[in-house]
Amino acid sequence: MPEPKVASFPAIRGALKFYQIASIITGVMLLLLVAEMVLKYTPIHLELFLGGAGGFLWFAQVVEGPEGLVSTGDGVNLSLGILVAHGWFYVVYLFACFRVWSLMRWPFLRFIMLALGGVVPLLSFFMEAIVAREVKSYLATREAADASLPTPLSGQRSAPPGASGARGPSSATQNSTEGVR
Repeated sequence: MPEPKVASFPAIRGALKFYQIASIITGVMLLLLVAEMVLKYTPIHLELFLGGAGGFLWFAQVVEGPEGLVSTGDGVNLSLGILVAHGWFYVVYLFACFRVWSLMRWPFLRFIMLALGGVVPLLSFFMEAIVAREVKSYLATREAADASLPTPLSGQRSAPPGASGARGPSSATQNSTEGVR
């Protein structure tokens, strides 16, 4: 498996920060979605609304209709808003997972595990902690290893292969001095 290039380390740090933020937001949205699904599809049969006849923030009954469950509330359906917001933010989360995965050059199975963090409740919180610890540890180890390698002194230039230490005048100098003789 190829390793990330040292030049990509700043991009990896940025991708990791983006992934951490996206995973926390996605995890919170997923927990809200699970709570909304429990309220709606269990015998409780409630949906959360903003405004309308019930006040500022209230729960409305969900009843069985000819086409399935039908909400009786008026106002802005926050339950539907949570569903849509989680769906769109999951796309952002997948992009964050892809960036970290591709920059770190991990196997494809690792990408699948990262992607499941936005689908399995609470997994994104655990994956965020594990990935952040692994990536930071890997970067620190690689930077320490690269810092211990000897580097040429600045200001010294190495001669190209096959070049000798003493050089004669260039051909342009020789041609311009031949006419003077």
